[in-house]
Amino acid sequence: MSESTNTPTIQINTRGLRCPEPVMMLHQAIRKSKSGDVVEVFATDNSTSWDIPKFCMHLGHELILQEEVLDETGNKEFHYLVKKG
Repeated sequence: MSESTNTPTIQINTRGLRCPEPVMMLHQAIRKSKSGDVVEVFATDNSTSWDIPKFCMHLGHELILQEEVLDETGNKEFHYLVKKG
């Protein structure tokens, strides 16, 4: 798979939001996108680390990237790329 096919079409910032809001925002973004589009998600809620993979598995979307990173202040953050199935 080429790098260009993983270029985000939509970015959503769910930093500071708690479950279930990040997954609800991802679901809304997926519904508005077309098949093959990639949604990039930034989150701070730990529950996204299991909620987003389960969302993808149950609804047939591809989780391209799931990573934990530190923001500029050293706080833990989650980054995801989801390709609409």
